[in-house]
Amino acid sequence: MIERSSPHRVEEILETDVCVVGGGMSGLCAAIAAARGGAKTVLIHDRPVLGGNASSEVRMWICGAHGRHNKETGILEEIQLENLYRNAGKDFSIWDSVLWGHAVHQPNLTLLLNTTCIDASMEGNRIAEVQAWQLTSQIHFSVRASLFVDSSGDSILAATTSALHRIGREARAEFGEGIAPTLGDDRTMGNSLLLQIHRCEEEQPFTPPDWATRFEGPEDVPHRMRGVSGHNFWWIELGGIQDTLIDSEQIRDDLTRSAYGVWDYIKNVSPEKERAAKWALHFVGSLPGKRENRRYVGDYMLTQHDIESGGAFDDVVAYGGWSMDDHHPAGMLFPGAPTIFHPAPSPYGIPYRSLYSKNVDNLLFAGRNISATHSAMSSTRVMATCAVMGQAVGTASALCIRHNCFPRGIYQLHLAELQQTLMDDDCWLPGKLRQPDLRWFDARLQADGEGGERLLDGWERDREEEAHAWSCASGGSVEFHWREEQSLPGLRLVLDSDLSLAKKMAFDYPLKAREHAMPKALARDLAIELDRGDGQWERVMELRDNRKRLLELPLPLRGTGLRIVLERSWGEEDPRLFSVDTLAKGRDDTIQFTPGSRWKDVVASVDPKELEPPDTLAKGREARQGHGA
Repeated sequence: MIERSSPHRVEEILETDVCVVGGGMSGLCAAIAAARGGAKTVLIHDRPVLGGNASSEVRMWICGAHGRHNKETGILEEIQLENLYRNAGKDFSIWDSVLWGHAVHQPNLTLLLNTTCIDASMEGNRIAEVQAWQLTSQIHFSVRASLFVDSSGDSILAATTSALHRIGREARAEFGEGIAPTLGDDRTMGNSLLLQIHRCEEEQPFTPPDWATRFEGPEDVPHRMRGVSGHNFWWIELGGIQDTLIDSEQIRDDLTRSAYGVWDYIKNVSPEKERAAKWALHFVGSLPGKRENRRYVGDYMLTQHDIESGGAFDDVVAYGGWSMDDHHPAGMLFPGAPTIFHPAPSPYGIPYRSLYSKNVDNLLFAGRNISATHSAMSSTRVMATCAVMGQAVGTASALCIRHNCFPRGIYQLHLAELQQTLMDDDCWLPGKLRQPDLRWFDARLQADGEGGERLLDGWERDREEEAHAWSCASGGSVEFHWREEQSLPGLRLVLDSDLSLAKKMAFDYPLKAREHAMPKALARDLAIELDRGDGQWERVMELRDNRKRLLELPLPLRGTGLRIVLERSWGEEDPRLFSVDTLAKGRDDTIQFTPGSRWKDVVASVDPKELEPPDTLAKGREARQGHGA
């Protein structure tokens, strides 16, 4: 027993290269990218689960660029494919574990969950450290870093440093934005509390709590009811005419009353109530999802005009493609349409200069808080767009550490390297083609099936009416033959993971819910073979149950010929391959999961004395045994 009479405060100091604040999809991708780029990284997140608005606590679907072949790839696609493989039933707890596994098993990455950033210290124009407190352990952390990435959504480092930022809607005249209000104000889009429902065999009555808001007729929810199922009730939204930060607790309470009231209306009042008879509540959120509050000011501010013109920036590092989806600040209080979808091209480019601070030298950001006007942010705020921006700033952070410079220095001196690294990591940059190693053009190519020449065309996704993948029947192969022996550090392959497949989590649960399934044309089993110069093929690698689109195989290869065999796909479709290239020097596998331990080994690692029962417990057990208990 330890007895204390004095305060007991535990403090830890962490020294790192990069500190990422916020573990939503943008922060998670930023932290993983920074760690994979060789930077020692700490990820601080104030919730027990990762994913932010996509997590089990909120359950918003991950949306992104419109268009059949425009889906975001990179780390986001890797995570979603792993989720398809492990989570056929679309269970949110398993989804949480997929996100957690990618963070906690990533080399170079330290994860601090349940940890709130409460302050920051500046040295001149730089952030020196952030102070944070972990709810569960009650440890006070001081995280000192060379670079900081704010992906908190709420821009907590704007509140604790001198970083320039904005909040609210710009006046139409400031940037000449046609969809902006005539007068600027401090209004934002509101917060939403989501419902999920499931269908049952029998009718499911619903008794609302006494404190639920009463909706008495269709006039109370105009333009919002679109049937019982098929959506996640995103329109249960309030708070934009308040302060979505300071008033967040009151907004949450109002949303909770409204959410139960909405379901009461659907079940017991609405004209469609008979259609809802066999539907029951599956989930009611306790954490509202936020859309907007503080936005940073960077070297460039993205506007409505940039989006509408396609964002043809020289420093493009990410892209969007969602409509400019501007919600009315009053949310449910507004009787008109809850949102206006202003058209936006898909894709449009997002510049690197909008992802780092104008006046704080070592601060980057990604997510809904980037340097953009309110109008532009209404498109860039969706989570798939946020995720690719996160990967961009994480990659830029690692390059800053490598070149000993600040984020602006990457723009000035190393922009081409940043863009090339992102494309190497399967991030599509509209307007740019990734060029393969020239050695592949020196080889004689021989391929089964169709389109072997497409493997070197620089495109790693299909376009409308334009295929860019080589396809073959199961067991087909493509061969490369050189006149002279080649030495390669490894292979980089980009497979077809079906970018027309959204890979979203569930928003409702019908009786016969469609399960997650792996993309049918994704190669499941494949092999690599070498010709050492004697005309014989030697199998040097076999990969089974592959669930990645980007394969980075750090396999030293030496020979005059190389053959890739696509043995079978995950479905009835022929396997497809977009690209073959040399693995970038010094790169390694993207994630290293630790194999699960046998329980007997876990027990054996504990001091046997720790497993002995206390004396009192032992005596009590003997006494009960003596009485035949």
